[in-house]
Amino acid sequence: MTQYLPYMLIMALVTYLIRMIPLTFFQKEIKSQFIKSFLFYVPYAVLGAMTFPAIFTASGNMIASTCGAIAALFLAYKGKGLLSVAVAACVVVYLVSFVC
Repeated sequence: MTQYLPYMLIMALVTYLIRMIPLTFFQKEIKSQFIKSFLFYVPYAVLGAMTFPAIFTASGNMIASTCGAIAALFLAYKGKGLLSVAVAACVVVYLVSFVC
């Protein structure tokens, strides 16, 4: 357990700095529409970059994972909600894993 303590401290420090630095340097309202839109989409881009590779390794079956990802992308493109997209993708992976 103590071997992970330095990692946790560094992670806490980095997380704190990420939240503290903008509050320190940007005390006025940001007027640039480009910067506002950039900051708005950063969390979505990071979340996508972190979760997308895991989609293909989570089930242990690359074909089933790919089918689930395609189903999720299609439903998300059609404007379905997060819960319905996630449930449908899981069901597709489950069903395809029986076939393959």
